[in-house]
Amino acid sequence: MGQKTHPIGFRLGGVQDWRAHWFASKSSDYRRLTEEDQKIRRLLNDQYAESGAISRVEIERGAQDLVVTINTARPGIIIGRGGTRVDELRGDLEKLTEKRSRLNIQEIRQPELDATLVGQSIAEQLERRVAYRRAVRMAMQRTMQSGALGIKVVVSGRLGGAEIARTDKQKEGRTPLHTLRAQIDFAVSEAKTTFGVIGIKVWIYTGDMIPSAENLRARSMARLSLGATQQGQGQGEKDGEGKKNKPSGAGRGSSPKKPGQAQGGKK
Repeated sequence: MGQKTHPIGFRLGGVQDWRAHWFASKSSDYRRLTEEDQKIRRLLNDQYAESGAISRVEIERGAQDLVVTINTARPGIIIGRGGTRVDELRGDLEKLTEKRSRLNIQEIRQPELDATLVGQSIAEQLERRVAYRRAVRMAMQRTMQSGALGIKVVVSGRLGGAEIARTDKQKEGRTPLHTLRAQIDFAVSEAKTTFGVIGIKVWIYTGDMIPSAENLRARSMARLSLGATQQGQGQGEKDGEGKKNKPSGAGRGSSPKKPGQAQGGKK
């Protein structure tokens, strides 16, 4: 049997960062907080399973409050008209965790380079009875055209409605899984078809990053600055418009494009 390692867990602390940032002093607290993290992610995925295009959910816990960062390709759907859905979601999180919660919504500019979103796109096409070879080939072409250096897709199950399940692998470019400095995004998706579940695994290679002290420090500082701006953004989300956050400088965490324009105007 093959001895396989999860590409993201293999690189944690170096190229990849953790999806949750908190510390538990006791084993009982660790168990409780880990289970709570799973409940938060399950709540978000259940509410926006079809339309949200959620890639990942990052959770950060402070002494008094909880910060949840949602990375999505469709931030408008998560926010809702007038910010109503954000307020409802914040209320659900506070009811679930019994702590003051803040939401931060990050837009994914290139969903073709995100393994989770690519896998979800292929799964949606398979559920609509699109030929699996065509769905995989089109997804791989879009990813390579977006600037990826390599992609590998493995689909398993009753492909094309066949009686016997099998596995098909397609690859383009290179995916160096044993190179620790390689930035590999990996995700597993499922297509629930009428003739069974088809599993989809996606690996996307976007380049190398040397895990030097400067790079790690820059990444941690970026995360800290994002957490500092989340307080102002939490107040601005009640209005439901990211534009209203710009004058107070609180919109930096939500939209990477607008802050540059706002700073240019000030200069």
